Amino acid sequence: MNDTVDKLVIFLAKRDGIDKLVKTFQYVSKLVNWQVEATHPDLANRFKQWEVSSGLSRKAFRTGRFLTGFNGLRRNPGATPTFKFLAVLANAGEMVYFFFDHFLWLSRIGTLDAKLAKRMSFISAFGESFGYIFFIVSDLIIMKQGVEAERKLIALQEEEEDSKDAKEKIRKIRGDRVMRLMAVAANVADLIIAAAEIEPNPFCNHPLSLGISGLVSAWAGWYRNWPS
Repeated sequence: MNDTVDKLVIFLAKRDGIDKLVKTFQYVSKLVNWQVEATHPDLANRFKQWEVSSGLSRKAFRTGRFLTGFNGLRRNPGATPTFKFLAVLANAGEMVYFFFDHFLWLSRIGTLDAKLAKRMSFISAFGESFGYIFFIVSDLIIMKQGVEAERKLIALQEEEEDSKDAKEKIRKIRGDRVMRLMAVAANVADLIIAAAEIEPNPFCNHPLSLGISGLVSAWAGWYRNWPS
């Protein structure tokens, strides 16, 4: 039991798991559409439809997701005043993002006035970028603390040979660092995508930038959510 197929089933049973899979579809189709648009317009249109459909499907999966941030603040607000402050700002931004994303989805599928879509998209993207900045800062601080703790443990290990406790702590610190690096990579990538909506510019709005950013975010999420 618990082979690759078992792990894939467990992964896809999670909301984040299926979201990362569909996000991969969304941004692969965006890149294919960009690549074949000039030479095969009919094929490009098919991939564009796949991209749009995947994006709308992901919004449906995220119904009620804004409660995750609220519950995170309620249950685990942070160990120190600094982390509590960062957690409030980060989760507040993410809650705004997911909450207004509901209205963006409803306006794009025609349930609400389509004219609302642009405004809802801006508010949602602004909340997303605001929150991710503080998630990134928080992760960078924790990684810095981890590096300092690891150095102390390595020095201790040199003094006390064959210290199993120190080895185990170092292993955990390094494992946590990898996960946080994946989180930072995903958040930076999503920040680029959000910036393209907030302040359109040639770099962020280029299909290649959006496509690669989307895949970095999706695959970093795959790594973080894949069952161990």
